[in-house]
Amino acid sequence: MANYKDIHGSNIETVTSDPSNPVNGQVWYNSTDQALRGLTSNPAGSWSTSNDMNSARNVIAAAGIQTAALGFGGYPATGKTEFYDGTSWTELTDMTSARAFIGGSGVYTSALAYGGQNSGLTESWNGSSWTEVADLNLARRFLAGSGVSNTSALAFGGNQDPPPAGETETESWNGSSWTEVADLNGGRLNHAGSGTATSALAYGGGYPASALTESWNGTAWTETGDLNRARNALGGAGADNTAALAFSGEVGPKTETELFNGTSWTEVNDRNDATYDPGGCGTTSAAVAFGGAPGTSFAETEEWNQPVNTTVTFTVS
Repeated sequence: MANYKDIHGSNIETVTSDPSNPVNGQVWYNSTDQALRGLTSNPAGSWSTSNDMNSARNVIAAAGIQTAALGFGGYPATGKTEFYDGTSWTELTDMTSARAFIGGSGVYTSALAYGGQNSGLTESWNGSSWTEVADLNLARRFLAGSGVSNTSALAFGGNQDPPPAGETETESWNGSSWTEVADLNGGRLNHAGSGTATSALAYGGGYPASALTESWNGTAWTETGDLNRARNALGGAGADNTAALAFSGEVGPKTETELFNGTSWTEVNDRNDATYDPGGCGTTSAAVAFGGAPGTSFAETEEWNQPVNTTVTFTVS
């Protein structure tokens, strides 16, 4: 791969203001500030703190991307819905039914909320309001889901109340009804899920906590590389079954973050806030985590970015 020197040569460019979109390794002299600067990139990624949600809660469902995220439901049981624009949160129309322990998926203009405490209720979000649609076939809580709209989703795992055992049940949503499809290999609850309705991942969860990761190809689940730390009550983000970000959890220091490359998980930089049961969405390069526990519910929000680009000023003597 060519570097900046290969493309632009070794001469340092003199500019009156810093470039708006520099590349890794680029160096320039800012004549206005009389400063020699350059761009460095950290490929490991890191978390940064953003503005709090308006309503503190945990076990919150999520949909969207880092700069356009939707957080809805949560514990204590609520129907509150909030929109994150990459900077701050705005309260939107409440769900029709206040619920905790729900699953969610989609984007901020087209999302689904499903399941919850003693519930199979499904609600569809159109960007401005929620509408009740067809129920899940199996009522359950602590389930996870994946999908990119309110017309296509996958709901998997969870548990009925009672018993405490995790379910293997997987259901596919076509915009009007749920259909039972191939089960997970291992029953689980309070796990994380990410991806689409045809390319998804399920990871962690269970009591006791599990490190099990399964990959969905649109037809069946296959066990793949385990998390490095078994944990439940974790958050997750990712676009498909080849890449995911797992963060927080009730077991361990509650800050740990792992990155999945389609085969195995790698430990990366920790979160700043020690939490479990957060909401989360986005991709492995740009994600957002919000809410959570322990003790009282949290309203904290953090953003994950990979790589992290930083402009540095060099000292010349």
